[in-house]
Amino acid sequence: MANNIKLCTNGQLDLLRDISIETYRDTFSDSNSEELMLKYFAETLTKEKLLFEFNNPDSFFYFIYFQGQIAGFLKVNETEAQTDIYDDKSLEIERFYIRKQFLRKGLGRELMDFACDLAKQADKEYVWLGVWEGNFPALHFYKSMGFRQIGSHPFDMGGDIQTDLVFKKEL
Repeated sequence: MANNIKLCTNGQLDLLRDISIETYRDTFSDSNSEELMLKYFAETLTKEKLLFEFNNPDSFFYFIYFQGQIAGFLKVNETEAQTDIYDDKSLEIERFYIRKQFLRKGLGRELMDFACDLAKQADKEYVWLGVWEGNFPALHFYKSMGFRQIGSHPFDMGGDIQTDLVFKKEL
């Protein structure tokens, strides 16, 4: 069903920003104050920052669609754009979100399979990602998709330093 996944275009950056904020808020607002969330959005999800990321030749954003609506998105990074592991044999999955109303429809699995296929097509040996240690649904999902924890790193959530677990999947 990869025909439901399309590369994000420059004309969709405002939509990408809106969906990024929506999905981030839905995922993390129960564990973080509104003040912290707004600070994170102001630092990380500005139009200028997204445009900079979008124009990086080693970063790619994809939307997944369900019944004609954008159901989620994916951001992957190759070597130079990666945030932690700079290995030319790897592909980083930096952002991976399904909108709340589209959960439990198999779209996460479809999007993850797509990301792994991208990595295989680029002759990568593995994919990796960071996930907040308190995001139990995501931890369960990644483990069910064959990822295993290989470490951790700090994550700056609007000035609150949190811990992301680093997961890897061999291809």
